[in-house]
Amino acid sequence: MAGQTSVKNGKVDCDVRLDGKTVVITGANSGIGFETAKNLAKRGAKIVMACRDTKSAQEGKEKILAETPETIIEIFKLDLGSIASVREFAESFLQKEDRLDILINNAGVMYCPQGKTVDGFETHIGINHIGHFLLTNLLLDLLKKSSPSRIVVVSSVGYKRGEMKWDDMMNDKNYQPFPAYFDSKLANTLFAQELSRKLEGTGVTCNALHPGMVNTNLGRHMREENTSAIRRFFRNLIWPLLPLFFKTPEQGSQASIFCAIAPELQDVTGKYFSSNCAEEELLPKALNRDDAEKLWKMSEEWCGL
Repeated sequence: MAGQTSVKNGKVDCDVRLDGKTVVITGANSGIGFETAKNLAKRGAKIVMACRDTKSAQEGKEKILAETPETIIEIFKLDLGSIASVREFAESFLQKEDRLDILINNAGVMYCPQGKTVDGFETHIGINHIGHFLLTNLLLDLLKKSSPSRIVVVSSVGYKRGEMKWDDMMNDKNYQPFPAYFDSKLANTLFAQELSRKLEGTGVTCNALHPGMVNTNLGRHMREENTSAIRRFFRNLIWPLLPLFFKTPEQGSQASIFCAIAPELQDVTGKYFSSNCAEEELLPKALNRDDAEKLWKMSEEWCGL
């Protein structure tokens, strides 16, 4: 891969091909994940859609094949809210595939009502962080074997408002949807930082990104009928205006695409990129090595690694 990547009219301009490469994208059935899959498919990659909703994934697959009929697309069931499902996915994938060049941890939830995953974790941190933590670790050996390879972590600028509540990691004491989401996004950035350190010298890079404010199904819980005044206000007055101010899913996928293919990032790791594909310095809270190491050990215990 040679040359420099530019961003023109909000889109990544790069002629990189991915023929012979295998890409796993979580949540590839819709939104940013689907647009990322579509773009990388056009570049010749084999796409593995890791999705909870396999029916929706099949519909997405057919849409991509309608544009690029020669693309190889596999669908694997993956529920990031279930440790058993993550392990089943990894086992099935590793039995069938002999390489993994790019792993894009894209799927996520936001503003969920208070709830738990099947394993008892708060929904945001369970799906956004713990599920992806386990998935990535189970696929690391194949990523190393396939190096140079890349891990892309879709985080959010919301990490800036997150906290590591070490005495209440499941937000049981005073649950609020947005703080719980922000905390999970801080966990994403700390995870990416610690993982990049652990992978030094392996040929596997790990970078995180903020996709921007994107009009996707991620905000579905804010549209639901609810007695909450803020939800009613958002649903009735703000939501109809979102298309005017928010990015489209295609626009929101550009930072993920950039981190996945940009030639100049082949040896770049441990960085954070904004929605316009520019490197951005993380706040000290996301660079706290002690916190990153503590979260890593805690995550290993949660996942039984």
